[in-house]
Amino acid sequence: MFTLRFDMRAPSWGAPRAALYGAVPEMCAWAEEHGGLAAVLTEHHGSEDGYLPSPFLLASAVAARTQRLALSLTLILPFYDPIRLAEDMAILDLLAGGRASYILALGYRPEEYEIFGLDLGDRGRLADEKLSLLRRLLAGETVVHDGRRITVTPRPQTSGGPRLMWGGGSLAAARRAGRYGLGMLANGNVAGMREAYEASCRRHGHPPGAAFFPDRDTPSVTFVADDLDRAWSELGEYMLHDARGYAEWNPGNETSAGMSDVTTVAELRETSKSHVIIPISEAISRVRVGKMLRLSPLCGGLPPEIAWPYLKRVSEVVMPEAARSGPADSADPELDELLSNRKT
Repeated sequence: MFTLRFDMRAPSWGAPRAALYGAVPEMCAWAEEHGGLAAVLTEHHGSEDGYLPSPFLLASAVAARTQRLALSLTLILPFYDPIRLAEDMAILDLLAGGRASYILALGYRPEEYEIFGLDLGDRGRLADEKLSLLRRLLAGETVVHDGRRITVTPRPQTSGGPRLMWGGGSLAAARRAGRYGLGMLANGNVAGMREAYEASCRRHGHPPGAAFFPDRDTPSVTFVADDLDRAWSELGEYMLHDARGYAEWNPGNETSAGMSDVTTVAELRETSKSHVIIPISEAISRVRVGKMLRLSPLCGGLPPEIAWPYLKRVSEVVMPEAARSGPADSADPELDELLSNRKT
C-alpha cells in the first residue's frame, strides 16, 4: 500500500549522486518484500540539481533487482525519437516481465525544449505525430513512414506493447488522452477535466479508461515519523528544496497536486499539503481505508542513511498494524492502476 517515487534531485549540499543512485535498486528490492507496489520514476532535463534525465536506465537497474514491483515511468514524449522509444520500451518490457507502464506528457519548461532544439509551441503537434507512430510500432506493425519501412524488434513481451497513459493538467491533455483511448493520470483536478476526458473517449470510439484526477491537497511526498519535531528537523531542508524546485518551475500554479509555494521549512510544515510528515497513527489509518502512501525516500537529495529508518518504519510498524483489520478495499484510483501492473 505504498509507492516509492524517485526524481533524483540532488542539490550540492545533499547526498552524493552516486550514493543516491546506488540506493534506488536497494530500496526497491526492499520495498518489494515489504508491501511496496511500485517504483515511480520521473523525467526532466538540464536541472541544476541533477533531476533524473533517463528513467529507462534507472528502471533497468530496478528491474534487475526485483521480480514483482510495478515500474511507472513518466516520459516527456516530444523529446524522444518514436522508433528508439519503442525499442527501449520493448527491451524494458522484456527485462521487467511486463511490469513497466508509462505516463506520457508534453513537458512545460522552455529551457528543456531549448536543450533539444525544439519549439515549445510545437509540443502538441510533436506529441500527436510521435504517439501515433509509437503505438503502431509497439503493436508489432511494420510501418511505412516518410518513405521508410520500419519494424521494431524484438517485440515487447506484453501483447500490443506496454500500458501507456497520458499525463497533464489541462482540458487539452484530457482530450488528447481520450482521443487516443489512453488512461489519464492528471497532475491536478482542473474543473471539467474528467468530463472532457470521457467525452473525448466516446467521441473517438473508445471506452473511458482508468483516470486519476488528484485534488490539490493530495500529498506527493510523504514520510512517516514517530517524532514529528525530530523528523522536521532532519528532513525539512530536503523537503523544502523539493517543494521550491517544483514551485519555481510552475509559477502561479494553483491547481496541480504536489505544489507548495513556500520559502521556509516552518511554512512548509504549517501549510503544505503536498509535502507531509505524518505520525504512525495517521499512516495506519490511511492504509486501513485503502489509501496509498506516496513515499519519496530520497526527496531533495536526502542521504540514504537518514532515509532508511523512515522506510523501515512503514514496513515494521505501519503495515503490520494496518493489516490487523484485514485487507481494505482500495479508495485510490491510482492505486488500482498500479496494482494492475504488479506481478503476484
